[in-house]
This record gives sequence, C-alpha cells and structure tokens, in this order.
Amino acid sequence: MPINLFINFNGTCRDAVTFYAAAFETKPPRFMTFGDMPSDPAHPVPEAERDKILYTELTIAGSRLQFSDVLSGVPYLVGNNMSLTVVTSDEAQLRAWFARLSEGGEVPMPLGKTEWSDCYGLVVDKFGLAWQLSLQKS
Repeated sequence: MPINLFINFNGTCRDAVTFYAAAFETKPPRFMTFGDMPSDPAHPVPEAERDKILYTELTIAGSRLQFSDVLSGVPYLVGNNMSLTVVTSDEAQLRAWFARLSEGGEVPMPLGKTEWSDCYGLVVDKFGLAWQLSLQKS
C-alpha cells in the first residue's frame, strides 16, 4: 500500500497545482472548492473563502500527490522539513521538469553529478516546495 503526500497551501493551491501539472505535463487537475461542499450551519465557510481549494490531486511519475488550501484561522507554515523527490531514468525529462520548476523559484543545487546520481539537483519552487530530482543509476 503506497503512502501519499498531502500538501497544504495558504490560498495558492489552484495556482500551484496548475503550475505542477504544466511542469510535469500531467492530466489537467480537477478542483473541488470549499464552496462545492453542502453548507453546514454548524461550520459555515466564509463567503470570501468559498473559492479556496478543498481537494485536488495529481499523479507525478507514478506517485499520487494530494493538495488543499487551509481556511483562515488555520495555522500555516511553509517548512523545510520535507521535500518531494522524483527519480526517473529519463534524463531529458528530468532536465525539462527541473527547468520548469525553477521558473520563479530558487536553485540551491543545480543539476550535476553526485555519488548517487549522474544528474541530481534541488529546486525550491515559487510556492516554497523543495523538489529533489534524481536520475536513476543503472
């Protein structure tokens, strides 16, 4: 049974997931908003937050990632305690993904040869997520 990663955003989920879908050339995501849910008088969603994303998902390199926005009042902190790692045997695809993820982001470690990979790099995208891309050693 796989373990899936669930990533929260502070109102930028739609933009981030649309960006990742384009970067990794996945199927277009389907978005469910907080406003799509049946209303519950005990837990009303403020009108200004009805367009925030309640749930969406992408499959990237065979792994399912799930995403959501947080509602106002829910603590949100971009952390450096995790990164997403994508391993592939297709170097051209890896380089294309890295270039797209780098747009508007930072590159703490450009693509290069390491002990564990002939092509590895670390990029922090414009939404604050760290991605490690690694060419699978044969």
